[in-house]
Amino acid sequence: MLLCVDVGNSQILGGVYDGEELKLTFRRASSVRSSSDEFGLFFRSVLRENGVDPLEISMAGICSVVPDVLHSLRNCFRKYFRFEPLSLKPGVKTGLKIRYRNPLEVGADKIANALGGVTRFPGRNLVIVDFGTATTLCAVTKEREYLGGIITPGIHSSMAVLESKTARLPAVEIVRPSQVLGRSTVESIQSGLYYSTLATVRFLAATVAEEHFGDEAPLILGTGGFGRLFEAEHLFDAFLPELPLLGLRRAIELSQDAA
Repeated sequence: MLLCVDVGNSQILGGVYDGEELKLTFRRASSVRSSSDEFGLFFRSVLRENGVDPLEISMAGICSVVPDVLHSLRNCFRKYFRFEPLSLKPGVKTGLKIRYRNPLEVGADKIANALGGVTRFPGRNLVIVDFGTATTLCAVTKEREYLGGIITPGIHSSMAVLESKTARLPAVEIVRPSQVLGRSTVESIQSGLYYSTLATVRFLAATVAEEHFGDEAPLILGTGGFGRLFEAEHLFDAFLPELPLLGLRRAIELSQDAA
């Protein structure tokens, strides 16, 4: 079995694959830094609670946008699972053609999403929207070319800025409002956060599709922790919260094939 771990700025998403079957997923906060021992005990506990023997894990893949977590995670797998994990970084075999001016600048999370996308939908143009701490879009061609991306503030980050930079605006629950116009301060903030994110993503996805794909309309894929808020808006052709895990699984497979 393969253990895949996607470390974002806010959350860690993990999943266990048995072949192509995703047997379980789990999340924990990434804002609280952990030692290798704390990670090891956490992973082993989560696996056991979900009916998976830790000894069945033969390999792990790590995708991280938080550099100082990598050291602890690597040592965790060395100590508690007895193998060297795969870290998704420049030089790892993915089969993607990176069209960034400097390919080293592309984040591991973007690579994982792109690789997951072309694995799940081979031969299709893709626009991938990731709703995390930042809301990001990237474009991938049916020839597996990573064309580039867009990074905007995430919906939760926008709320945190409003709360910290204004004297009287409170933090609010992030929800889908029942109507655009709010009738209280809280409702007005909720509406602004939700509909500004919706309008931004809808416009950017349409513009990328028009500029880069012409008559071959891309599939719009959604992923990330806040993506489910927008499922009812017909914004995506598919919503895949496990997309980065799928990319990590494929990266592990490619590395093992090349060995």
